[in-house]
Amino acid sequence: MKFTTRALHTSYIPTQSDGAIIPPLHLTSTFAYANQGGVKPEGMSDQEWQKSRQQRFGNDGWYDYSRTINPTRQILEDTIAALDGNKYGLAYSSGSAVLVNLIATLKAGEKVLFSTDVYGGTYRYIVRVANPQGLGYEIADLTDLNLVETKLKTGTIRLVWLETPTNPMLKVTDIAALAKLVHKYNALLIVDNTFASPILQQPSQLGADIVVYSTTKYINGHSDSVGGALTLSDDKLYTQLKFIQNSIGAILSPFDSWLTLRGLRTLELRMERHAKNADAIVPYLQKHPKVAAVYYPGSHSKDQAEIVKKQMSHPGGMVSLELMPGADMHTFFKGLKLIRLAESLGGVESLIDHPASMTHGSIPKEERIKIGLKDELMRLSIGIENSEDLIEDLSNALHQA
Repeated sequence: MKFTTRALHTSYIPTQSDGAIIPPLHLTSTFAYANQGGVKPEGMSDQEWQKSRQQRFGNDGWYDYSRTINPTRQILEDTIAALDGNKYGLAYSSGSAVLVNLIATLKAGEKVLFSTDVYGGTYRYIVRVANPQGLGYEIADLTDLNLVETKLKTGTIRLVWLETPTNPMLKVTDIAALAKLVHKYNALLIVDNTFASPILQQPSQLGADIVVYSTTKYINGHSDSVGGALTLSDDKLYTQLKFIQNSIGAILSPFDSWLTLRGLRTLELRMERHAKNADAIVPYLQKHPKVAAVYYPGSHSKDQAEIVKKQMSHPGGMVSLELMPGADMHTFFKGLKLIRLAESLGGVESLIDHPASMTHGSIPKEERIKIGLKDELMRLSIGIENSEDLIEDLSNALHQA
């Protein structure tokens, strides 16, 4: 099945009791133990299906408690996994909760390696929360594979956390090449695919062990739910992560699962519009005399451009920019009427963010400067409004700045 067909028809058949077309919202906290059914995947034997259910549910394949498993969340998890081409999915209360659960797989003496150009919340948790508790970490430019190998040679790095494109500088890393290198040193590659979504990039098909998302962003796409998810295919690792998720309890609520599943069903259509609008807006910004710099995967040169071409179907709907010296950034923000100054991204509405004081404020300024994240940098999430209206909004604000 193609993408949107999978999004609409994975893991759910209209219920036998009432024939509801849309998956029901299961708000129950617990379940009566009974001979519960489920949807057996086509081509799977009864024995394989029972084994699969036991691995997922425990208790002989029955639902028991919504922290452990909930039917609404299960449909979402199965669907995201299917869209990534993976066997398993797990949905969490936030993207940050995904990180916490993955860090919990590390043992004493093991480290995580992450990018110099990474979401501020990722840096905040690893450096300011996990590290004081004993977690080791390394930071490197993950586009530099020679530098990455130098770090991996120590033999202590167990997890490599990659964003591509990165947040907010929008650099890209060759996933296939990095996966090969990471596996050479018996580590796991985790790819944060939030900025691309499964529509534009398929990290698991390029060698990533685990794909992670802040589902708050493009996956849900309507700015009305906070959540996170991961997908993978390794049976043993899934069992470990499922145990950790149940133990920590940072699960996505049934209602947020239902909202996210609703948003996921239109992901392909929305991404097409995000991409189309970016194709119109990015060239406009690049030519504007008051814009000093534009950072966009579709505008990278040389090696970075080849990576984008090789592993992404489109550069996406995220762009970062800086104004010319003398232009007033705060006046620019005030001049915007359609594009709102707010954190987050990937919703149907366009949003603009000031990373230095908002999403990346927890990263020390000297560290931000090293990676080119200036105080003047702005990150624009291009929504699905009419592109002409967005360009007019940007034009008016740039004129005032």
